[in-house]
Amino acid sequence: MGDNRTPVTVIGLGLMGQALAAAFLEAGHTTTVWNRSAGKAEQLVSQGAVQAATPADAVAASELVVVCLSTYDNMHDVIGSLGESLRGKVIVNLTSGSSDQGRETAAWAEKQGVEYLDGAIMITPPGIGTETAVLFYAGTQSVFEKYEPALKLLGGGTTYLGTDHGMPALYDVSLLGLMWGTLNSFLHGVAVVETAGVGAQQFLPWAHMWLEAIKMFTADYAAQIDAGDGKFPANDATLETHLAALKHLVHESEALGIDAELPKYSEALMERVISQGHAKNSYAAVLKAFRKPSE
Repeated sequence: MGDNRTPVTVIGLGLMGQALAAAFLEAGHTTTVWNRSAGKAEQLVSQGAVQAATPADAVAASELVVVCLSTYDNMHDVIGSLGESLRGKVIVNLTSGSSDQGRETAAWAEKQGVEYLDGAIMITPPGIGTETAVLFYAGTQSVFEKYEPALKLLGGGTTYLGTDHGMPALYDVSLLGLMWGTLNSFLHGVAVVETAGVGAQQFLPWAHMWLEAIKMFTADYAAQIDAGDGKFPANDATLETHLAALKHLVHESEALGIDAELPKYSEALMERVISQGHAKNSYAAVLKAFRKPSE
């Protein structure tokens, strides 16, 4: 077999692990699977997967070992005691965790003689194997490149972030934060307009339209931030203009009896940065409220 058909082991068969294994199977890889609850492997076995009796058997079956468990602690519980049998293996860890855990696990893997890629999955299980699925990886570039054909089967958005094993977790939580912030703001907006009898689906097209405009704002702000000169020119609106508009949202929320905590949080951020002399700057200056004090 060529590298694009390298045998693969998948450890952890929750919904995501099952989706990962199924993608390898569909592409014709010899796929070995293991899960603490053996019954979760039944569907995959019916599709041609080989079920290992123990984690040691699972690791022995393939050079490339993909791990997708609920926590890093579980990962270490399952494979951390396998000792010499891990040497020479390539572990691709798609378990969700922190950047510290990614870096610490990479240090552990090096001591075991294991090549290690840490990763993060930015899609739900049904999206695995599609062109739009994004998966981030970090570790030794040559290792990533060797197994990239197999990893690309999991998603067309397979992306290498460099040698810092903490980077996938940082991208993961940052993008999830963007998602939750956006969803919370959408739902808050729905709560506002529904007081006037407007349904969520009626509001939705306008929310989508405005999200496209926001994309343009973020492109401008990203360039301002990366310029590094701290000028933050107000090409669209000044921060004091943003604050004046936001106060209307706070007022409407309170007047309508809707929870105003979300817009009040944004109000506090803006007021803090304005007090530092940024009233005439763009909204990008609010980044200063999030950075470390030393920055």
